[in-house]
Amino acid sequence: MQLINSFALSLLAGTAVPSASFSFAPTVKNSFLFQRTNNGAQTKSSLCMADEKKRIVVIGNGMVGQRFMENMLDMDEDDSVTLTTFCEEKRAAYNRVKLTSYFETRDPSDLSMTSEYDAEGKTAWYEDNNVEILLGDKAVSIDTEKKEVTGKSGKTVKYDKCVLATGSYPFVPPIPGHKRPGVFVYRTIEDLEAMLAYVKENNVKSAAVIGGGLLGLEAAKAVKDMEVESHIIEFAPILMCRQIDQGGHDALVGKIESMGLKVHCNARTSSILGSDGSEDTSEGEDAAPVSGLRFSNEDWDDLDVQMVVVSCGIKPRDELARDAGIEIGERGGIVVNEQMETSAKDVYAIGEIALYNNFIYGLIAPGYDMAGVCAKVVASDYGLTEEEASFTGADLSTKLKLLGCDVASFGVNQPRPEDEDVSYLTWNDPVSGIYRKLVFNKAGDKLRGGILVGDAGDYAKLQKLAVIDTDHTIENPAVLLAPPSSRTGDVEEEEDISDPNAQICTCNDVSRGQIAAVVQELGVEGATLPVLKKCSKAGTGCGGCEPQVKQILKEELEKLGGSLSNNICEHFPDYSRQELMAKVRLEDPADVNSFEKIQAKFGSHEHTDGCEICKPAVASILASIVNEVIIDDDRYGLQDTNDRSMANMQRGGTYSVVPRVPGGELSPDQLIALGDTAKKYQLYTKITGAQRVDLFGAAKYQLPDIWEDLGKAGFESGHAYGKALRTVKSCVGSTWCRYGVQDSVSFAVKVENRYKGVRSPHKMKSAVSGCARECAEAQGKDFGMIATENGYNLYVGGNGGTNPVHAELLAADIDEETVLKYLDRYLMYYILTADKLERTAPWQQKLPSGKNGGGPIEHLKEVIIEDSLGICDELDRRMEHLVTTYHDEWAEVVKDPERRKKFKQFVNTDEIQERDEMVEFIDMRGQLRPADWPADGQPQTNWQAPDDDIFARSEKSWVVVGKTDDFPVNAAATILYGDSQLAVFNNVARGEWYCTQNMCPHKQAFVLSQGIIGELEGAPKVACPLHKKNFDLETGNQIGAGTGEGNDLKILTFPVKIDSDNNVLVELPSEDEVNAILGTHGLRVLKSDCVDLAGDAIDLAMKKAVKNVSAQTKAQESVTQLNMKKSDNFFKNLFKKD
Repeated sequence: MQLINSFALSLLAGTAVPSASFSFAPTVKNSFLFQRTNNGAQTKSSLCMADEKKRIVVIGNGMVGQRFMENMLDMDEDDSVTLTTFCEEKRAAYNRVKLTSYFETRDPSDLSMTSEYDAEGKTAWYEDNNVEILLGDKAVSIDTEKKEVTGKSGKTVKYDKCVLATGSYPFVPPIPGHKRPGVFVYRTIEDLEAMLAYVKENNVKSAAVIGGGLLGLEAAKAVKDMEVESHIIEFAPILMCRQIDQGGHDALVGKIESMGLKVHCNARTSSILGSDGSEDTSEGEDAAPVSGLRFSNEDWDDLDVQMVVVSCGIKPRDELARDAGIEIGERGGIVVNEQMETSAKDVYAIGEIALYNNFIYGLIAPGYDMAGVCAKVVASDYGLTEEEASFTGADLSTKLKLLGCDVASFGVNQPRPEDEDVSYLTWNDPVSGIYRKLVFNKAGDKLRGGILVGDAGDYAKLQKLAVIDTDHTIENPAVLLAPPSSRTGDVEEEEDISDPNAQICTCNDVSRGQIAAVVQELGVEGATLPVLKKCSKAGTGCGGCEPQVKQILKEELEKLGGSLSNNICEHFPDYSRQELMAKVRLEDPADVNSFEKIQAKFGSHEHTDGCEICKPAVASILASIVNEVIIDDDRYGLQDTNDRSMANMQRGGTYSVVPRVPGGELSPDQLIALGDTAKKYQLYTKITGAQRVDLFGAAKYQLPDIWEDLGKAGFESGHAYGKALRTVKSCVGSTWCRYGVQDSVSFAVKVENRYKGVRSPHKMKSAVSGCARECAEAQGKDFGMIATENGYNLYVGGNGGTNPVHAELLAADIDEETVLKYLDRYLMYYILTADKLERTAPWQQKLPSGKNGGGPIEHLKEVIIEDSLGICDELDRRMEHLVTTYHDEWAEVVKDPERRKKFKQFVNTDEIQERDEMVEFIDMRGQLRPADWPADGQPQTNWQAPDDDIFARSEKSWVVVGKTDDFPVNAAATILYGDSQLAVFNNVARGEWYCTQNMCPHKQAFVLSQGIIGELEGAPKVACPLHKKNFDLETGNQIGAGTGEGNDLKILTFPVKIDSDNNVLVELPSEDEVNAILGTHGLRVLKSDCVDLAGDAIDLAMKKAVKNVSAQTKAQESVTQLNMKKSDNFFKNLFKKD
């Protein structure tokens, strides 16, 4: 509720002006084409006289349609065209080529072609560029006479030009049973989500992917990422028959099957079986779900699978054009000429829908070429360019990484039988899984094409020789044959990407020179890999060129005097987390036992205040080396959101409490104590996925009292808030289970009690299973133990979450003491060498291979078991220190009055504001939870502070809010002023004090005093603990606003001074005036169906009236109950003239 604030903004005319956004487009060479006569196109001169904007309607918002619009906008400098796009899916354009990478984060925004998605599925790009996007609205008809397109919603849009970019849909062969539950296609994010849900709901263990081409192998990778056994079913004798030959197939299959996938070629699938044994279902009947595949191959058994993914190719989505009478090819596809024009006037087709020269191009690079040509043709018609453009076909060379294996083909890679000008060189290394076939002319001095499997490091060089530099004479063809990974000595040649004209990104046709130009334009400070990719478009297609883009960035930064580094932040510009840890552990502990000492020794001498990145990183190092109470002394200000309160901050600024339950073992009395505590404090309770009980909804000031009650029942901190060991999950083992071979519960309790409280770069989870049935899921944990008849098998480096990783076997059949010895070393090795916020799985994957190969797990065996680095003594000693210095953090707080003071709600009063005074709590199945947050941009989000000082005309006074000792060092505490919460920051590092509102304007949560303070480029700032939005503590401005990262938010600030008696004073207007803007009750977050008063404030301003929102009224009256007289008098006082 932003009543007075909105009124003040309207009075002060605080109008927001969108800032310009930086973009880069490669320079276009002009060919001075002033007019075209084909198809009756208008001349430039006639179009330049037109006054009204031309509307271009793009049907299909996929990758190619999006690229057309971007190209069009780049040429439309005078804003002479309007773009509208029909988007059938529920979100704007995303990178379908990288669809399998969706499992890495499960965040659709990571695949977006523009920027992050909002709640509606749009991105800021469309509004920023005045592009109308019709989400979820499929175009259902085109009237080429009236020049209209109609969507499924009924909306009709007139066009001057229409571009069809409807793409294709997966071809599903009419195999009996193909409509069963459990049969999917692989095309969209929704397809992946549907598969994942089906796998979980139906306990799918095995799946078949029908199709062994590019899309089929990508689909197989998606199935593997779901931790489901994956079978690739291919009709042809080999995989990827359009790109590789038998030798390439053999190498690729070797790589694929080494990853646990199974390949079945020459497969003749006759039916998809149902769980009821049926081969087909009648139309309209409820079909039984998938249970297997049946083949017509002689002697082939049925294949037991519970899911089938069909990826047998594509079919152009040409039905829209067909219904409109536009010419369609005999086998589908919209017929186009070299200008991408269809048979209908002013209608174009691009991408997988376009049939050029009786050929459909199914790769992204040709689609982008078509989009570029089409944009230039349309722009030429409108006088926006003089460049002639035509599409005459495309190079089908491609380089991909399929299931972790390089696969590339280029040029003439499989010559026709009648082609006699051919000679071959072949490299076949089945041990390394590398196959290379180079196709030369008969004389052997011209490279014509090739196939590369397993090692395509020199693809760009070879592709250039075969496709671009076709006149280049090759003196020694054999030099090109060996893969880069096998070249040694004088023979070794690194791929030359120094030529400015060398094509780096084939998907987007971006050269090395264009990438270098973007780096030069961005400069040392602005050139990061994500920004470079966005501005140059290099690496945003299939992603295969990303290593080269990164290498060019590194080289160009070095030319500018910069470097591409993994440093923590500007406060530690020379060290990564691993490097800083290495430095600290070599020092005398007394010399590196605080942030200030570490920063002075190893940090920047220009920027010394730290930030929300380096402070938690150093706090983690201190916890792993020193291991003292994390909220004592100056360590309090280093802790991130959850560690500082030793509880997980949830929506609305409340916290959750998770007691430790070693091994998942609870006594009845403890269960009763949990229930009593939850009832006493009205906490929402839920069983976690790790055999614990989570209590939600606690206010920070309640936490010591809650933990005092829990401590009496024998509970300790569960460290759910920390980057530390969370739980050791267990099954019941041999004590109860008839299959158990070891006492898994007792061992889980022993393991958890040993490593509880151990801080690490990221959270750690563990499990102990009592037998090979693996009920505790130990192989999906950072470290896990599975009981055998002889002891335990120890697995390390697994994790669940967004990118599940299967743990690897470190040691087999070892006793409990040996398990603990190896775990001590493994965990300490991880703690000492991992990057910040890096879990064990990615850390382990980056380790070197063993001396004799075998990957990182062999390296770990050598280090941990064989002591190959000679560090086991140090690892043992450091872990023993952490174990022996363990302390229950909450027990330390409960028994110490000084530590309890850190949890007091307001330092200047014993008065409290209850949780439901800040956010409305609603009933859900008999328990209370906070009301849902509205989506960004909706009422009750992105609260707007006035651009100018709204209190400029107010009478102010210096108000004592406490003593200097009441406020933590290099951190903040909250004060209560009337009904308003203010945050007072004690920045000892700078010798400065600040005061701001405590409410973060993003979600109207009262949390800013819990944020980490620091600096950015010399400006003091606080990072909101909820979403890390940064605010300048002096100006109140959001740092990063106006760059696409924020919403130009702002907070109110107030002057602070310290008097001779160490009183802290804040200069403030009267309580009533501050409450009118910042009163807690006026800013309380309500259910989304409540009336929003912010939108009504302007109307009220027009009437010269506002609601009286003093602390006494609590701002509870509705707009319809305004007391007009009181409002007028109040506002006259608020803005009285000097």
